Amino acid sequence: MSNILDSLLSLLSLEQLDDNLFRGQPHDIGFGHLFGGHVMGQALNAAKQTVSNARSSHSLHAYFLRAGDPKKSIIYQVENLRDGGSFSARSVHAIQSGRPIFMMTCSFQSQESGLEHQISMPNVSGPEGVLNHQELAKSLAGSIPQSLLSTFTKPSPFEMRVVDPLNPINPEKSAPTKQVWIRANGQVPDDPRVHKYLLAYASDFNFLVTAAQPHGVSFLTPGMKMATIDHSMWFHHEINMNDWILFNIESPSSSGGRGFVKGHFYDSNGKLVASATQEGLMRISEKHK
Repeated sequence: MSNILDSLLSLLSLEQLDDNLFRGQPHDIGFGHLFGGHVMGQALNAAKQTVSNARSSHSLHAYFLRAGDPKKSIIYQVENLRDGGSFSARSVHAIQSGRPIFMMTCSFQSQESGLEHQISMPNVSGPEGVLNHQELAKSLAGSIPQSLLSTFTKPSPFEMRVVDPLNPINPEKSAPTKQVWIRANGQVPDDPRVHKYLLAYASDFNFLVTAAQPHGVSFLTPGMKMATIDHSMWFHHEINMNDWILFNIESPSSSGGRGFVKGHFYDSNGKLVASATQEGLMRISEKHK
């Protein structure tokens, strides 16, 4: 396992303070605030610790209420909403300085067989030969501030390779679609729960920025502000973050200063293993329009 992946797995683990009460450690990946995937991964872990091992997570629905402080620990308060014959429901509040920064409801299900179908994986280039995020950032050296370059080129717990990447410095208007290959940068332990926590973490990368593509702007455009408002995920099958997963993203709409995106995660064999949706703030100042 790589040191950077080991550090992330340590961050996603929690200290239990009491029944249904947990503490997670913060981390700044370079944005000056807590990364949304960090809080989602920890919150899902907190909820799962209150559920029978026979039940696995199949969905989560989260709201980001305030920017998280990357210097303060996070308290996760879990409420048991229901334990039924097949499903368990939980709510989780993430708290810093006595105020909620995040809330989530999630559901867990006992293993069950049933009718199955899925949409097909898009026909896109495989990850071989595609530049990863660090290599793309290095190709822009001299065009972006050194502080940002350092953030984007430092080691990551994930290898992410964007198919047909766009230039965030001089973005051209393009269709609101994106495909990203993702896998863990190291060997993930053989624990299905951990693979879901990692996918929840990684699902917040590359997502909302897709909604900016039809407008010829990016997260680096002067006056552009982007932030996640809500995020939902559904786990259809078990996840293997040790293998490549294709994140196929599209943005059906943007309006009212918000962008909406949806995405599907396929394993390397074309099986649809998870889906996600997100809406976020996508606002550009008047003087930069």
